[in-house]
Amino acid sequence: MLEKFFPDLTVDSIYDIEPEILLEKNIRGVILDIDNTLVAMHVRVADDKVVRWIERLKESGLKVCIVSNASKTRVDRFNEKLKVFAVHRASKPGSRGLLKASEYMGLGPEEVAVVGDQLFTDIYGGNRLNMFTVLVKPVDDREVFFVRIKRLPEKIVMRRYHGRSSEDDARRKKWKQDSARRILDRS
Repeated sequence: MLEKFFPDLTVDSIYDIEPEILLEKNIRGVILDIDNTLVAMHVRVADDKVVRWIERLKESGLKVCIVSNASKTRVDRFNEKLKVFAVHRASKPGSRGLLKASEYMGLGPEEVAVVGDQLFTDIYGGNRLNMFTVLVKPVDDREVFFVRIKRLPEKIVMRRYHGRSSEDDARRKKWKQDSARRILDRS
């Protein structure tokens, strides 16, 4: 069932995500990946454009957290200007880091959006918890080897996503709800 990897929304860039769109969908918090979502992997700190975009999210009333599989050093350094709650070594698509961020924001998973560039970590992880998922195109083509390998099956999933039917969407919605219920019942 490839539908579990389908995002709720696809955009070219984080800057295409308007706070009003999220608020209309009853989203109150946003979880952001760092590498190739906000900045290229080799960029160590948030640039002014990213800082302004995150400030815009916060000014609209959205809570913001970073959840990254990167090291504590990487996440802390990147977060120096942003000063938002951040989870490092989150082990996405596992639920621990995403739930920690959701709890920190004081929100239920269904009130949270996950924004990331990878289907098998960011999107699948958010979908497992019935979070609203937003796939962005990678900021940079330069990626570590294991990520480049994952991009090949992602292309297959996205071809299916673009040809999806209303039955696929219904099956996906039910799977997201059932998956979240199972995970949250174990927590």
